[in-house]
Formats: sequence, structure tokens, C-alpha cells
Amino acid sequence: MLYGSIELFDYLVVAAALFTLGICGIFLNRKNIITILMSIELMLLAVNLNFIAFSVSLHDMVGQVFTVFVLTVAAAEAAIGLAILVIYARNTGTIAVEDIRGMKG
Repeated sequence: MLYGSIELFDYLVVAAALFTLGICGIFLNRKNIITILMSIELMLLAVNLNFIAFSVSLHDMVGQVFTVFVLTVAAAEAAIGLAILVIYARNTGTIAVEDIRGMKG
């Protein structure tokens, strides 16, 4: 039992629901790159929730420390991804995923 009447299983159910929403966001909306990036962030937050829940449940700080590192990498990924997206939007005038596929080669 973690805190109060909320148990480990409850945290895992919430994390699974968040991860599923992230997967659905990626597969159902392939046209908007911003929605895809937000869905990836949602999936990372679901994984972090699992790390923290297991860390508290097992009385070990490793999961919480790893979560801080994952959040740092996610913030850097979001900043770099959005910077690339802004530069691409300035050059082409669109952020449609279909047009980005033409950048191969």
C-alpha cells in the first residue's frame, strides 16, 4: 500500500490508461505532428508514473532518480523537436506529416 487507500494496482491502471491514450493519439492522428509529440510525452509520463509507483512501493529511490533523468531527456527532446518543427514550418509553410516524408535523402 502506498499512501491512504490508493494501492499500487490503482497507479498501474492509471498509467496503463495514459499509455493507451498515447498510443491511440499516435495511431489515430497521423496528420498533426504536434499531436504526435504530445502523445509521445503522454506515454513517457505513464512510464514515469510506473517508475515512481514501484519505487515507493519497494522503498527504493532508484525509480524516482531514473524518473528525473527521463523527464530531463523528455524536456530536451521536446525542445529540440519543437525547434526543428518551427524551422521546418518557416521554410515550407506547413507542418503536415505527409510533407515531412519528402525530406528523405
